Amino acid sequence: MKTILVFLFIAPLAFSARAEKDYSSFDSAASPETKSRFAMLDDVRILANGLLQLGHGLKDFVHKTKGQMNDIFQKLYIFDRSFYELSLQTSEIKEEEEQLRQTTARLQINNEEIKNLSQEMNSKIEDLIQNKIQLQEKVWGLEDKVTKLAIIQPSAQETKEISSLKAFVEEQDNHIKQLLKIVEDQHVQLDRQHNQIMELEDKVGEPSLFLFSEFVMAQPFIQPSHPFSPSLEGAAPDCTALYNSGIRSSGVYTIKPNGSESFDVYCEMKFGTSWTVIQNRVDGSLDFNQTWDAYTNGFGDLNGEFWLGLNKTYSITKQGDYILRIELQDWKDNKRYVEYAFSLGGPETNYTLQLSRVSGSIPNALPEQTELRFSTADRDVDIINDFNCPENYLGGWWHSECEETNLNGKYVAPRSRGRLDRRKGLYWKPKKGRYYLLKSTKIMIHPTDLKSFD
Repeated sequence: MKTILVFLFIAPLAFSARAEKDYSSFDSAASPETKSRFAMLDDVRILANGLLQLGHGLKDFVHKTKGQMNDIFQKLYIFDRSFYELSLQTSEIKEEEEQLRQTTARLQINNEEIKNLSQEMNSKIEDLIQNKIQLQEKVWGLEDKVTKLAIIQPSAQETKEISSLKAFVEEQDNHIKQLLKIVEDQHVQLDRQHNQIMELEDKVGEPSLFLFSEFVMAQPFIQPSHPFSPSLEGAAPDCTALYNSGIRSSGVYTIKPNGSESFDVYCEMKFGTSWTVIQNRVDGSLDFNQTWDAYTNGFGDLNGEFWLGLNKTYSITKQGDYILRIELQDWKDNKRYVEYAFSLGGPETNYTLQLSRVSGSIPNALPEQTELRFSTADRDVDIINDFNCPENYLGGWWHSECEETNLNGKYVAPRSRGRLDRRKGLYWKPKKGRYYLLKSTKIMIHPTDLKSFD
């Protein structure tokens, strides 16, 4: 640009000098007059043509420069707008993080209070146990007196005293039972409060594979239509009945649901109760691409990977209202869970499943308030758009849309090549979100206990 300006400045000077030189030559010698005039006109034409071309070039250069400057201004505007929006989002994230930290602090304080309350309750339990022992000794003494009174007729006053003592003993016994029930409920709430705090601490301090997860507080629970009332005649109807009878160790036990044959199940004792495990996957040692009959009757090893069986699960759940708990672990060993109130139909409905979320620490990936029919590759009851979900994604499941989740799919490690192989694997898929491969899954049930979800 500077070169062009210098040329424009020097050109007229050169032209003027050339003209003066020509004019001097004209005065000194008349003989080359005609030749000098024609030479000067040619030079003028050449210079004029050069200036004209230079003017066009400068005009094009100015237009291009204006266009480039407009593009630069437009990009700067877009950059400023994006930076402003990013600043707003950053502020919102900081506010949410601060709220989450405050919630965690409050829960920790509540946890300390519950621990103190639990210690007080344990002390009261010990006192109640001592009182109960003393009352039992008094009862035994009364039984001896009653035996003697059967031989020797008591007076009216003695009979009145015996009746009052019996009423007092019964009242004390009922009071002890009520206190023990309160203590048990306190322990359940303490365990759940502790788990809640651990989940919040994980979310604040250590980002997990479930980057899309947001903590979901428990929703109001639906009043059950027919409460669970186990019959302890003979074998227990489920694992919770075994827990209530005094068993506290996880393992394989025999149960006999009402109206069904006895069979073995794996009972997991935790959270102050016992859960009947209906599915367990830990290492991919068992192929879950099975037939309808296999999924109906069950397969696998109860001490390893297994599927309990639709028929056995239905025989348990038809006794009352149950909670369904799904526990998931990703390949970074992060653990999450979700719980549903659910109903399971019998074989005449193809074991239709209907869910209603209760609580959890992961986004939902199963349709709620929808009848989901179980299907396998050899018996797909709901073929979606001529697409057999179990055949294409492997493993029997309650499919509604083939890609929402598949906890009975092929066991696939993260290093597996190919997106199609991963999508046929064991994964959890919210409706709006990506696929997340899982390392282990566990599905469990136990009877509805409203006090556990207050």
